[in-house]
Amino acid sequence: MRRRTLMTATLAAGVLMAEIETADAQADPENTLYMDLKDGRVVIELRPDLAPKHVERVKELVRRGFYNNTPFHRVIEGFMAQGGDPTGTGTGGARELGYADLPAEFSPPNRARFLRGTVGAARTSNPNSANSQFFIMFAPAESLDGQYTIWGRVVRGMEYVDRIKRGSGQSGMVQNPDRIVRVQVAADAKE
Repeated sequence: MRRRTLMTATLAAGVLMAEIETADAQADPENTLYMDLKDGRVVIELRPDLAPKHVERVKELVRRGFYNNTPFHRVIEGFMAQGGDPTGTGTGGARELGYADLPAEFSPPNRARFLRGTVGAARTSNPNSANSQFFIMFAPAESLDGQYTIWGRVVRGMEYVDRIKRGSGQSGMVQNPDRIVRVQVAADAKE
């Protein structure tokens, strides 16, 4: 009985790995990001069909190494993890490198929604103020649908996003935050 259980588990693991490898092979490497966190790799499918300007900006910044070693400065349990600000204050971004803010690319809620794993562009109260900051959803948030730009979704490694250190209070600001190790466009990935 024990041997049969072990064989079944081994077979199931093999099938799962084959499915993951097939999915990776079918993914467009130019529109896939590898985000390495302290606990493992997060794979993000980019959505140029929803937000072409945001996707272009993200890929350009990734290729410059902009996101490497940046903190998840604001992390709210049951809501989201926010990063993309090298200063870790929530006020910085790629503006300091001469990148202008991006116009909103909101999707109608019936086309794209903020669900667990959705990656969106962080901004101020001005809808056209997104720059380099982003957030990854821990849970659905209907209130964001049609209000914030969606530029990607986690397709693998959400368990590593779940392990990002949480902030405190309503602001969710994190003391000694976890950092992104490295981000690569899959087409450029060395490993």
